[in-house]
Amino acid sequence: MRTVMLVALLVIGGSALAQEESSEIPTERELREACSFDAAGVRECLDKHAKESEAALKAAESAFAAAVKRWDTDAKYAKQTRQKLSAAAAAFVKYRAAQCAWAASLGGGAIGNALEMSRLACIAELNLRRADSLQTAARELRP
Repeated sequence: MRTVMLVALLVIGGSALAQEESSEIPTERELREACSFDAAGVRECLDKHAKESEAALKAAESAFAAAVKRWDTDAKYAKQTRQKLSAAAAAFVKYRAAQCAWAASLGGGAIGNALEMSRLACIAELNLRRADSLQTAARELRP
């Protein structure tokens, strides 16, 4: 029971730390501005950021899974954590899709390309925030 409480505190603390460090993570607006150097290439640039952020997220998930394998706890707690990570990852994918569809809808009557650019910037930001949260949690797990 103490271990479960400790893990809960570490995850909550990790989330708070991730929020403090979030100033290093570019926002949707900052991503769009960073890609605005070439009007013709904005969408391609944002698509690249979205793909890179997806790779960063997958790497963070793998790093967290590796940290759980090294975690000095009962096997049943490690198994529960792996299961909850899997459920959280699936929920994140659904949340990201809904959130970024909403973000794109804020463009109103803008042309489809502009709406897609908003969606891609949203995906990149959310992926980077989730990756940061996982990296923080992985650092907090003690082998």
